[in-house]
Amino acid sequence: MGITYTDEKKFTKERTQQLFRSVGWVSGKYPERLYKALMGSSTVFSAWDGDRLVGLVRVLDDTEMVAYMHYVLVDPEYQGHGIAGHLVGMVKERYRDYLYIEVMPEESKNATFYQKHGFSIMEDGAAMQIRNPGERR
Repeated sequence: MGITYTDEKKFTKERTQQLFRSVGWVSGKYPERLYKALMGSSTVFSAWDGDRLVGLVRVLDDTEMVAYMHYVLVDPEYQGHGIAGHLVGMVKERYRDYLYIEVMPEESKNATFYQKHGFSIMEDGAAMQIRNPGERR
């Protein structure tokens, strides 16, 4: 498996939709909006097997102090090969001079993955969101 990684936003709507649908994320139902969101992101690192998009991490930052890592996903056929960890490592390297790199796993079972990569649970923090009606993960 020859996985290559890039920060070039060379993905297409179709490839991102396919990746997001492979993991069952609702974002995959909105290819236009998803593509626009990714293109407007501060940083997107992606993993490729040839011309197949197999993994992706998205980061939003304030240009100086805080980077928020959002969307860490790997196609189920490629999970278990260190791709997600490599993508997180790329984020940590890119934002090493920021005060904080934050992540909010949508499922608590994923917290151990992030802890394995140096993140810690905030002592007094609580994740919050407004979910618009009619949408489920």
